[in-house]
This record gives sequence, structure tokens and C-alpha cells, in this order.
Amino acid sequence: MKNVLEYLEKTAAQSQSGDVIDEFGKCSYQDLLKLGQRIGSGLAKRTESNRPIAVIMEKGIDLLGTFLGIVYGGCCYTLLNPELPESRLEQIQSVLQAQYVITDRMHKEQAEKIFAQDRILLLEDLKESEINLPELERIRGCMIDTDPLYINFTSGSTGVPKGVVICHRSVIDFIDVFTELFHITGEDTIANQAPFDFDVSVKDIYSAFKTGASLVIVPKRLFSMPVDLLDFLCDHQITTMIWAVSALCLISTFHGLDYKTPKTVNKVLFSGEVMPMKHLKSWMEHLPAAEFVNLYGPTEITCNCTYHIIDRQREYAQGIPIGKAFPNERVFLLDENGRRMTEPGVTGEICVSGTALGLGYYNSPNQTQERFPQNPDNSLYFERIYRTGDLGSFDEEGNLWFAGRKDFQIKYKGHRIEMEEIERAMMKTEGVERACCIFDSEKGKLYGFYEGTIDKKELHKVLSESLPVFMIPGRLTQKDAMPLTKNGKIDRKALLQK
Repeated sequence: MKNVLEYLEKTAAQSQSGDVIDEFGKCSYQDLLKLGQRIGSGLAKRTESNRPIAVIMEKGIDLLGTFLGIVYGGCCYTLLNPELPESRLEQIQSVLQAQYVITDRMHKEQAEKIFAQDRILLLEDLKESEINLPELERIRGCMIDTDPLYINFTSGSTGVPKGVVICHRSVIDFIDVFTELFHITGEDTIANQAPFDFDVSVKDIYSAFKTGASLVIVPKRLFSMPVDLLDFLCDHQITTMIWAVSALCLISTFHGLDYKTPKTVNKVLFSGEVMPMKHLKSWMEHLPAAEFVNLYGPTEITCNCTYHIIDRQREYAQGIPIGKAFPNERVFLLDENGRRMTEPGVTGEICVSGTALGLGYYNSPNQTQERFPQNPDNSLYFERIYRTGDLGSFDEEGNLWFAGRKDFQIKYKGHRIEMEEIERAMMKTEGVERACCIFDSEKGKLYGFYEGTIDKKELHKVLSESLPVFMIPGRLTQKDAMPLTKNGKIDRKALLQK
């Protein structure tokens, strides 16, 4: 197998496969396949192979069909989330330089602000294309398993988002193992929580395509309505939740499980942040037969590289480990000199090697070389690794424990964020003379401090025009002067203490 389309093609050939369901209706895998082939046929001969096609659309059945159509057309997809500020989308396109954007009539005006008119393809038109199987087969015959599948953008320390390129082989290797390890089958119904520009959704989409499980796309608005969200999960008889920690905590914070428990759920896999034990215990008490799994891994290594299945008999007084490596992924620690560390209890940088690694950062060779270098502990042959920038240590049983970051990058609300990018956005604002952004890991809160004349409400408004909501500090504080260390640097500890 060398192309993810084979998942859907095999599943669509089965008469008993499930459906994809969004808030507007449902679609069989057979019909989804045809939708992808029509869109792919409409794209064929327009584009160069392996080039990115941007998409501006809300998540749903049509968006999935568009992703598939782009792959049928021999290209890779990038979702430009319509909820992001226009300047953010422009930044992404400046890196991506996509030949075309596919959008629908609802978002055409938004697309026109970023793309020339002759570069905009309407979904409604592509859906009317005749399926050209010979052309699609010709395109497929030219593709290989290391061709790019998608490009997801993450925060960048230079102030410009980084596009992580993931190929077909990486997704295939991961999904084959993922579905087997956690017993995801055609009998399951998966509730998709994550946005489609966030790699957690890759597990939902391709697990469903591989196994024939039904995929239910949960409307975003329900995540501000816990009661309605639980009604939705129960009504759709959800069995599998591959969710961000923050989404699970939304329900348990408001004691939603006391109102109604989705009793059909038998698998809860969470990632993105440290899971608070009191919230995990609440979920486990309400779902006594379900399996709970802690997942870890940055976007650059295709979803996850380690996992830990929760032991219900264990107290977890020291927290939850991020566990052991997935099969066919090597996860290890390097010290500051690039030497591998194996002693229990010693902290080093978490590094990963294997086919799960992304192809690098799109249109950014220097950043790619920095984060995807040759393994410095291997001088005998070429071994590309990904240096996560996360710190960790192994215990006596070989479980890996997360121990924070080695730089100013953080995990906040399920997203990996470069603190420098927020500070740059603050410093570019008229009326800001100096800025500092700090993450309080104990409280899970993001703070912004600044010197200047601008009112903090106005600063918040300006930042919302250039940064995603999850990157805007929860509290902005105006300072007459920043506290300094003896070396003249901003004293970050002092800022948090005041």
C-alpha cells in the first residue's frame, strides 16, 4: 500500500461500511469516494504534481471530499481555517504559495482577499466534473508513498507560521498500528472533535477510512454547550473519542457527565496537554469499562510517537507518563552534547526517528535542517531524526515522562506555540515599547506583559487581528518598567510573582 486513497477505496468496496455524518446530513463512503473522484477529475491537468492546494471551507463532508479530490489530483492539501485572521492566512499563503485555492460560495469573498480570481476554484463547480478514471489512474501511477499528503501549519519563532509536510507513508504506517493497538474497527463510531487543520483529526479521518468505522463530525458550536454536546454524543452512540485534553475537561469542568453519560464510549484517547487527574478520574468513574490512553507527539512526527494505557489500579501520584514508543518509532533522549542518554531519571531532549517523521518544513530548508538533522549520536550511516525541543526522562520500567520545554515553546489549549511569535506580534503594535509573554505551567495560563501607552483592551483587539484566538494571552498587563535580572534581561520569574 502506498497511497491513503487505498484505505477509502477498500472500505467503499465493502457493503457494510459506515457513514460520514456532519450537522447537515450523512454520506456513505461510496458516495464520498465518488465526490473525491469528481473533484480530482476537475483538478487533473490544472496543477503540477505534489504541489499544495489550499482549501478555505468549514469542516464537514464537503471538506473531506475536497481533501480526497486534491489527493486524486496528485497534490497535497492545506486547510486555511476560515476562522483565522486574514493576516494569518496571508502569512500561510506567503509560505505555501499555493497555485490554487478551493473554496465554496460561502467563503469565496474571503478567498478573494488572498488569492487572484483566476486561482480560485469553486467547490460547487468541481462537484459537477465528470469522473475521468483513466486520468486519475495515470496520476496514481506516477505517485509514490513519500509524496506529500498534507501540510499543517504551526507557530513559528520568526513570526511566520511553519508548514509541516507529512507524506502518505508516514500516515499509513501510523494508522495501521494505531487502529490495531486500540482495536478500532468497522463497528466503531468515532466522534471528531479536532479542527481539520490540527493533526489530531488525522487519526479520526484515516482510522475511519481504513476500518469503515462511522465518522461523526461534531459541530464546533456544541463545545460551548456541554449539555447539548452530551446529548449529541449519546444520540449518535459514539464509541471512540480521540480528543484534546481541553475538550474533555470542558465537559468534566461543568459536571456534564452527571447530567448524561455517553455509555457507548469504550475508548478515550487524549493528547495535547497534561491531563489533570481529577478530570481523568471523573471520566473513568462515569465510564468504568472504557479504555483511556495518554498520547504524546508533535505534528512533525505524524500525530503521536508514544502512548500510555491508563491502569485503573494505579494512583498516578506523580502524574501520568507519556509512555512508550509506538511500534516502528524510535524515541530516545539526547544530552546537550548530542549523546544518547539511557539512565533512568536523567533528563534530556526527546528525539524521534523512523518513517513517522515528516518531510520537513515547507519552503523552509534552514528550519528543516535545524529540527530534522542527522542523529549526532550516529556517525556510521545517515539517520534523520526530529528534535522535539521537549525534555523528558525514562523511569525504571522504560516509561517516558514529559519534563517541559528547552526553549520558549509551550503547549497551550492543545496547540504548540512559539512564545517569540506572540512577543513579536505585541512589539509590532503601535504603542508597545517592550513585550514579554510568559506561560504559567502550574496554572495553565498564558500572560502578556508590556511597556507602552496602548490600553490593554486595544492591544487585545489588535492582537486578535493577527493571531489565532489560542495564541492571545489570557491576561495582558501594562508595566511602567520590566523587572530585569543582573544581566539586564527581563526577569520572567519576577513578572509572574507580581
